[in-house]
Amino acid sequence: MTPELTVLALAGLLQGLQICLMAVPANLELGPGKTMSPRDASRMAQPIAEQVSDKTGRLIRAMNNHFEALILFTIAVLVVTLGDKGTGLTAGCAWAYLIARIAYVPAYYFGLAPWRSLIWFVGFLSTMLMLLSALI
Repeated sequence: MTPELTVLALAGLLQGLQICLMAVPANLELGPGKTMSPRDASRMAQPIAEQVSDKTGRLIRAMNNHFEALILFTIAVLVVTLGDKGTGLTAGCAWAYLIARIAYVPAYYFGLAPWRSLIWFVGFLSTMLMLLSALI
């Protein structure tokens, strides 16, 4: 397996961990009646993320942000792997993405500004560099 695919698998596991990190406190705060409901807008006063504590809301937003980032990273890994364009640079960028995404969770949870945004940018830049590298 290529280094980029290995990191993609680890990023998928990170996403699963983030779901658990978010779900446990959300369920404790809201109760199963709310979290197991269909969550129809007509039945909810506001979105779940707005009904939980600030830190649990941050975990929800960090999880959702990783879903968004993971889409682009997956595209980059597929382009690099299927295009047979893997290099030391793309492998390094993949690892930088994963490290940034791991660091992003506590940075968001503890409200570390501006570090959270800078950490996010490292992951984003790594993904973009992988795509550009595959095209060159």
